[in-house]
Amino acid sequence: MSQRDTLVHLFAGGCGGTVGAILTCPLEVVKTRLQSSSITLCISEVHLSTVNGASVARVAPPGPLHCLRIILEKEGPRSLFRGLGPNLIGVAPSRAIYFAAYSSAKEKLNCVFEPDSTGLHMASAGIAGFTAITATNPIWLIKTRLQLDARSRGERRMNAFECVRRVYQTDGVRGFYRGMSASYAGISETVIHFVIYESIKRRLSEAKAATHMNEDEDRAKSASDFVGMMLAAATSKTCATCIAYPHEVIRTRLREEGTKYRSFFQSLNLVIQEESYRALYRGLTTHLVRQIPNTAIMMCTYEFVVYLLDG
Repeated sequence: MSQRDTLVHLFAGGCGGTVGAILTCPLEVVKTRLQSSSITLCISEVHLSTVNGASVARVAPPGPLHCLRIILEKEGPRSLFRGLGPNLIGVAPSRAIYFAAYSSAKEKLNCVFEPDSTGLHMASAGIAGFTAITATNPIWLIKTRLQLDARSRGERRMNAFECVRRVYQTDGVRGFYRGMSASYAGISETVIHFVIYESIKRRLSEAKAATHMNEDEDRAKSASDFVGMMLAAATSKTCATCIAYPHEVIRTRLREEGTKYRSFFQSLNLVIQEESYRALYRGLTTHLVRQIPNTAIMMCTYEFVVYLLDG
């Protein structure tokens, strides 16, 4: 891969991640609140009768709409964009590093694996995920802390610089890398996503080649090609997210301020013991509603920018 190709993938990945982050930020805030241990439990309307006749309210975690309403009522619409600053600062380099590492790994591993094989895509995605996570974890920790900073209207809100200072004063440099173990576990989601995505994209290319015999027409990308890429990205991300989602909840818990969660497996056991297995999927609906369009937008923007720059 030439230096120009690497720069193209860096720029395209950064553009894709930035556009997706801006459009789906409010859903990201709601998802993070639902994943945290500090979310206020709500009393459902269903009451259970006890032996002596007294009624006991059934306590359940709030849903996405309830959480959204609380944020709007108590904190105002601006809170739906908490953490957007670090997100925008981090998403471009994170996605750029990821896509560049992914493309570079694919190029170098072609001599190790069968070209365009499932093993090649899995290894490349794993290497890319590990590289991006290690480089950008401090940014995502600050983003999560800001999203969890629920203050009522009129109260002074903590900014990113204050958050950085508090993390350093409390935990030192190591504090900026909390939740990284859960992020490493989440590489499995990335691997599954890209394996399915590359498989669908290859099948779409084969189908187009079979129906377009003219080479010039085959090389030109039409609107339907980008729609196909968006559908491929959405389908692959949905499958991957449903399989690997619990790592998202554990990562949020590990990044909470003053938390009792210390390591990946300790946090996993604690959540199951205190809140049952269902807690590992809190916020999944919101995550899917956000992640599917975010991934589709990101991948389509990435492919479109690469197409434009490659001429």
